[in-house]
Amino acid sequence: MPLPAKPSIAVLPFTNMSNDPVQEEFVDGLTEDLITDLSRSSGLFVIASNSVFAYKGRHMDVRRIARELGVRHLLEGSARRAAGRVRINAQLIDAIEGDHLWAERFDRSLEDIFAVQDEVTGKIVEALVGRLTTHAARNRPANLEAYELCVRARALSFQTAITAREAIFLLEQALALDPGYAEAHRWLALNLWLGWEFFDAPIDPNRARALAEAQRAVALDPNDAGNRWVLAIILGHERRWGESDAEFDATVRLDPNYADAWAMRSDLLTLKGQPAEAVEYVRKALRLNPYPPGWYYWMLGQAQYALRDYESAVQTLRRPETYRNASRRFLAASLAQLGRLEEARREAQMFMMSNPGFSIRHWSASQPFRDEDVRQHFIEGYRMAGLPE
Repeated sequence: MPLPAKPSIAVLPFTNMSNDPVQEEFVDGLTEDLITDLSRSSGLFVIASNSVFAYKGRHMDVRRIARELGVRHLLEGSARRAAGRVRINAQLIDAIEGDHLWAERFDRSLEDIFAVQDEVTGKIVEALVGRLTTHAARNRPANLEAYELCVRARALSFQTAITAREAIFLLEQALALDPGYAEAHRWLALNLWLGWEFFDAPIDPNRARALAEAQRAVALDPNDAGNRWVLAIILGHERRWGESDAEFDATVRLDPNYADAWAMRSDLLTLKGQPAEAVEYVRKALRLNPYPPGWYYWMLGQAQYALRDYESAVQTLRRPETYRNASRRFLAASLAQLGRLEEARREAQMFMMSNPGFSIRHWSASQPFRDEDVRQHFIEGYRMAGLPE
């Protein structure tokens, strides 16, 4: 991939140097937080965490990793946590020239972990951009145990109904320890929303609670782009579109590198009747996150169907990352529109095996369409594929 015009970087997963494998989650959380903090700099192009964790445990030449991710700079490091202290080694590499631009060791009390993260971020931005832009501080947890519970919940989100319930359990524990922890409120909101919108959780009280938790996260920390985009997608599905658009706009102002937000906004753009723009948003997300979670391809395939680019939709929705998800209904509709009715009906039947309660009428009423022609186009494909009314 061609290099971006601005300085580009990927933070490789830090190595856990502790003898205790339980500390792996702590070290992974450190990596994710450094990525989050760096991505807030509009002067940098930052690869998302999903893609860098594809390299975890793999011993590869840094130049190859940089080529595959389409960046010039890599941050490598290690962390060791023991006896109430944390030791972090970090080095910034120019993967094209092979130069080490900056390296430092930090040996601090564990309570200083967030100050260390800020210091590492500041030194990297200064080395690559040449000047340090001051951002409003993010809301940090007041309780380290709450932070660790939240890190565990991050890894469980956006997967299955079971993992969403596990994440909710961990986040409720975190908030009992630290009620003012904005990030925990955000992940709780997201998992509650996923539960009633896509999984088998009841709508009441989860729908109202998801919105309240997302609003609480933004109230506690309006400077965290993650809080803003979670509220944005929930507001969109509440049909509060103006407020949703405003929150998405705030998200990319705060963090132009937030790949998940670019991808998720495409869902609402498709339903708004702007599928071409939706495709571009997913493409932008994929450049920031070349090894994304499967739902990126769900969003892309949905937009391609709305564009009537059925061949591309079939190719996208048959990718292994998304094929056996609920996105299969879009695949069935795309095949039907191509006249491949036998394949379409087979895919529709397999979709119904894992979604036995699905009906076209309920789905149509529950989705926040802003364009009636787009709604009818999806309904037409579903009917042609044999999905139940």
